[in-house]
Amino acid sequence: MSTSERINFKGEMFEWRGPAPYYFISTPVAESAMIKERASELSYGWGVIPVIGEIGETEFTTSLIPKDDVYLLPIKNVVRLGEKIEVGQIVHVSVVLQGRQG
Repeated sequence: MSTSERINFKGEMFEWRGPAPYYFISTPVAESAMIKERASELSYGWGVIPVIGEIGETEFTTSLIPKDDVYLLPIKNVVRLGEKIEVGQIVHVSVVLQGRQG
C-alpha cells in the first residue's frame, strides 16, 4: 500500500454523544488491518492518520482515529448535511492516506 493509495469501503454512520455530537463511519476490519500495518509511517501522533475523504460529490480532509481494532472516519457537518447522510445510513466512502508531512 503506497502512502497515497485510495481505499474504498462501505460503513454505517453513527453518532457519538459527548459535550457535542460527533459523527463517524468505522473502517471495516480488513481495511483497518491494512492501514494499521502502515500506521507508524503514516501517523503524525497518537495513531491518527491524515486522509482525504470522499463521499458522494464531497471531498474533505480529516484524520482516521484508531479505536479498538478499526479506524473511525470523522464526518464533518458540512459533509453530513451536504450529502444528506443520516445516522444508521450505509455510506460508500473513499479515503486517500496522506501520511505525515516532512
